Amino acid sequence: MRIIYLSLILLLLQNCQIKKSTKNHGINYLENRYNLLKIDFTNVNDTRTLLGYPHSKSIDNDKTWYYFERTISKGSLHKFGQQVLRDNNVVVLTFNERGILKKKEFLNKADMKDLKFTKKITPNIKNQKSFVNRFLGSIRQKMYGKNKF
Repeated sequence: MRIIYLSLILLLLQNCQIKKSTKNHGINYLENRYNLLKIDFTNVNDTRTLLGYPHSKSIDNDKTWYYFERTISKGSLHKFGQQVLRDNNVVVLTFNERGILKKKEFLNKADMKDLKFTKKITPNIKNQKSFVNRFLGSIRQKMYGKNKF
């Protein structure tokens, strides 16, 4: 009996981890690197050295760059191991014509907007059955019993 208890304890301890497993997407420690950027001093080449090439550029303005960091970890026991979003950071950098940093902005998880979707349903005229189709369907239903077509 003692062997069974020891084996169960060893099995539980083997699956316990001191460090939580995380999945990172984007640039790690983006906030620390953001603090190294200086307005009116840092240029495009310094930014590329520090952060790398931008993940995305603005559609309207090629001088606005976006960098992302996203960290997902497993939830606790009461969340049944579902993935939880820990960090969601975005850095927006704007350069002038000469490539000098003019504006920098740091957005984190708290700055995310909660989108509320409407519960209204748009009627689809194409899928609505015509009067003749509904009439023939009811006759077909009466002919063949409770089978629906």
